[in-house]
Amino acid sequence: MDGGAEGTQQPHLILAHKLFLLTHPDVQDIEKVQLKSDVLSSIKSDGMAPLYETLAASSVLELDQSLLDSMRASNEEELKKLDEKLMESNSSIMISWCLELDVTELCAVFKIRGRLGGVRCGVDVHLHYSFCFLLFRIEDAEENLGESEVREAHLAKALYFIRISDKEKALEQLKLTEGKTVAVGQKMDLVFYTLQLVFFYMDFDLVSKSIDKAKKLFDEGGDWERKNRLKVYEGLYCMSTRNFKKAASLFLDSISTFTTYEIFPYETFIFYTVLTSIITLDRVSLKQKVVDAPEILTVLGKIPFLSEFLNSLYECQYKAFFSAFAGMAEQIKFDQYLNPHFRFYMREVRTVVYSQFLESYKSVTVDAMANAFGVSVDFIDQELSRFIAAGKLHCKIDKVAGVLETNRPDAKNALYQATIKQGDFLLNRIQKLSRVIDL
Repeated sequence: MDGGAEGTQQPHLILAHKLFLLTHPDVQDIEKVQLKSDVLSSIKSDGMAPLYETLAASSVLELDQSLLDSMRASNEEELKKLDEKLMESNSSIMISWCLELDVTELCAVFKIRGRLGGVRCGVDVHLHYSFCFLLFRIEDAEENLGESEVREAHLAKALYFIRISDKEKALEQLKLTEGKTVAVGQKMDLVFYTLQLVFFYMDFDLVSKSIDKAKKLFDEGGDWERKNRLKVYEGLYCMSTRNFKKAASLFLDSISTFTTYEIFPYETFIFYTVLTSIITLDRVSLKQKVVDAPEILTVLGKIPFLSEFLNSLYECQYKAFFSAFAGMAEQIKFDQYLNPHFRFYMREVRTVVYSQFLESYKSVTVDAMANAFGVSVDFIDQELSRFIAAGKLHCKIDKVAGVLETNRPDAKNALYQATIKQGDFLLNRIQKLSRVIDL
C-alpha cells in the first residue's frame, strides 16, 4: 500500500465503500451479489486474512476454506518473489535456513520475541513466510545498513500489515517506524498512512488524534503541499462528524491545491465541497466561492444532478431544485461519510431553500408557495409546520386565510434586547456582591 499515484484512490478505501454498500439495507440484492464478488476479489488479491476473518464472523461473508487455501497459495507465491530478491543480495544461505525454522525458533534466534505480538494459528499461519522475510530484512538492515535502510525496512513491514488489513499491528509498526524517522516530512507521511488506515475503519477518535499530531508536526516545520493535503483530511473528518461549516471552509481552501487523490477522486471532492457549502454559506459567498468558481465549473457537469441542484437553488428555480434534490438524496444516502447525517442534511437543505423563498415576501399564500415548489398544499403545510415548531423558520401560518406571514427577527432589536438582558444580569450580580461586602 503506497501513497497513491496522482488520480488514484487507495484500494483500501475503495474496498471500504464497497463494504459499506454491501451492508446497506437499501442496496438491491442483485447489486450486492456483484459487490460481494468484488470484495472477495480484493481480499483474495491482497491476502487480507484478518479482514476476511472479521467479515466472516459478522456474517457479511461466508467462511470459505477454499478461499483461505487460495490466500495461502497467494502469499507463498509472493514469498517466492521476495526470496528471489533476497537471493540477489548474497544472503541465500541465511534465507534457506530461516525458511526451515518455525515462528518460535525464528523469534528466538533473532531475539525478537514478542515483536509479532503473537502469531495466531489457523488464519495467520499462512503469513509465516512473509513475516520471516520481513523480520530478517529488518535485522539484516540494523546490522549492515544505515538508518535510512532500517527505516525503509520497518515501513515495508507496516505497509504489509496495512495491506492485509491488520489494524493493530499496522499501528504498532507505524509507531516503530516513526521512532526511526527524523525528517518532519517523512513523519507527516506516516500520519497520512495512519489516517488512510483509520478512515477505512471509520475510527474518528484516532482520526482526530492523528490530525492534532500532524498540526504539531507543522509547528516544527513542514512543506505547504503536505499542509494542503492535511486540510482535505481534516475537512473529511469535519464533514463525517457533522461540522459542515468548518468542512466547507477547509474544502474551499483546498480547491486550487488539491492533490489528495489517495482518499477520493477530485469529482468526489467537488461533490463534498458543494454540498457542505450550500448549507453553510450565504448567497453572496456561495456565488463567489462556488457558483462562479472555475475549478468547480470544470467538473460540476460530470456529477449527476449536482449542477441542477446548485444552480437552481441560487437562481430560485424551486421546481427544478426539488427535482434535482431527489436525485442528490440517493447519492447522499449511499455515501459512507454522509449517510449517518442523511436526515440532518436533508432538513438543513430544506431550511435553506424555504428561508430563501420566504425572504422575498412579507406574506404569501400557501398555494403560491406550493406551486413554486411543484408540490401539494398539504405537503408544504406539513413541512412548514415542522420547521416553524423547531424554530428553523421565522413565519406563521394563517390556516383560515391560507397565508404565510413572515416575522423575520430584527438584528438590531435582537442585539438591543441581548444587551439589556446582560445589563440586568450584571446589575443583579453587583447588588449581591454589595450585600456580601456590607456584611
